[in-house]
Amino acid sequence: MYRKRSPRQPSCFIPGDLSDYVPDDHILKRVDKVLDLSWLRQEVKNLYDEPTGRPCIDPEQAVRLMLAGFLHGVVHDRKLMREAQVNMAYRWFAGYELDEVLPDHSSLTRIRQRWGEERFGQIFERSVLQCSQAGLVGGDLVHVDASLVRADVSWGSLVRVHVSKVLEENEAAPEEEPPADDNPPKQPAAPPADKPTTGPPRGQASKPSKPPPGKVKKVSKTDPDASMATGNRGQRLEPTYKQHTVLDDTAGVIVDVHVTTGEANEGQQLLGQLERVAQRTGQLPQMVTADRAYASSANYAALEALGVEAAIPPQRERLPRRGIPLQRFAYDAHYDVVVCPSGKRLWRKGRAPNGWWYYARVADCKACALKERCLSPSSRYRSVCIKDGYCALLRARRRRQRGWTEPMVDAYRRHRCQAEGIYGEAKGEHGLRRAVRRGTSNMRIQAYLTAAVINLKRLALHAARLLASLLCLNWGPRASCAGWAVLLAP
Repeated sequence: MYRKRSPRQPSCFIPGDLSDYVPDDHILKRVDKVLDLSWLRQEVKNLYDEPTGRPCIDPEQAVRLMLAGFLHGVVHDRKLMREAQVNMAYRWFAGYELDEVLPDHSSLTRIRQRWGEERFGQIFERSVLQCSQAGLVGGDLVHVDASLVRADVSWGSLVRVHVSKVLEENEAAPEEEPPADDNPPKQPAAPPADKPTTGPPRGQASKPSKPPPGKVKKVSKTDPDASMATGNRGQRLEPTYKQHTVLDDTAGVIVDVHVTTGEANEGQQLLGQLERVAQRTGQLPQMVTADRAYASSANYAALEALGVEAAIPPQRERLPRRGIPLQRFAYDAHYDVVVCPSGKRLWRKGRAPNGWWYYARVADCKACALKERCLSPSSRYRSVCIKDGYCALLRARRRRQRGWTEPMVDAYRRHRCQAEGIYGEAKGEHGLRRAVRRGTSNMRIQAYLTAAVINLKRLALHAARLLASLLCLNWGPRASCAGWAVLLAP
């Protein structure tokens, strides 16, 4: 029977608590059971003036609003506050009743500016500590990787400037490991053996010279901290930041996260990341996995000194267009000499930015049968650069050629799904595909909050599984399967 619906009448009150209208398997309700921000008010207390000024927004409520947004991929403040106006789950999670006025979106911006990236870094560190106390951080095996994050700038904001001007303004340091030239052009004769030099051979600069005046690079006027980079040679350069992440293998908990400009070398960040991981977890990992971008001789040597096994495939040696490659030269670390394929010694004479220069005598190269193959027409002697930690690099190559052990093979196989999967989760579900705000500090805050919500998800799932196992032990197999399904829901 058809009946006409009477006009809707507004209710004077809503029966029950606001929590009753949020499903038990909602992600915010599960995270609320493991989230602890009781320490936050005391931490930021010194940033506010209690006797004077307007009443501030409760710090825990502000952070809960941000976390609720990041859990659902709502990372923009305006969109977050519009969603919180109509979403009861957001209001309940942040501690706002239906009749309470939510803060303005600009208040969240001022909170980030007032607190700085250090306070948000503490939120992430607390999540790591909670996961460690729950047994989700084993600390034996970690996966290290980096990914580019598109900066929040338009293509129209890019301008061309001279590279030399950018280096002078930013005081950019030279790269740690520039590629060494096996055949430096137009080198003069080597000095006598009894008069060693204190620098590199003449014609070889110890620091890279300034780029030519005509060379230019693109920078963004709206976000100068972002730099042009790309993860694929087939794609064009984009203004980006680079996030460096260390992931524990036990439950996929992020134990370290750091943000740099897009053109930063991720291999140079490895040792700093492991130091921070040791501070948070109380131990160094026994094994580290990473891709070839981290396969430098300095990293291999440092990991050997720390006693950490490196499941990092070494890079292939670049073969020169002309001349005998470096791998044909034997390096004797005990006597600190290099022996060429003809059996002649090359002596150490000068320091390079990341190693030492070794070069032969002019007389030895002049009478050598391999002169035509080894030297360029303009060179009178051969010189090679042995990088720091070269012996560790040779041992890593030898292990790779002979075959990794089964634990190393299995660890590197897990690296692909763990490290790549965490970035897919962060970019696909939590809004890390593009920077929300501009500046390195804001990008780091976004990275800290994204890593914190991922860790909280792991912790909430662990708590639900633990509760389900306790119910199974107490009730037996005839317990409520519907209750288990709610607890174990993804």
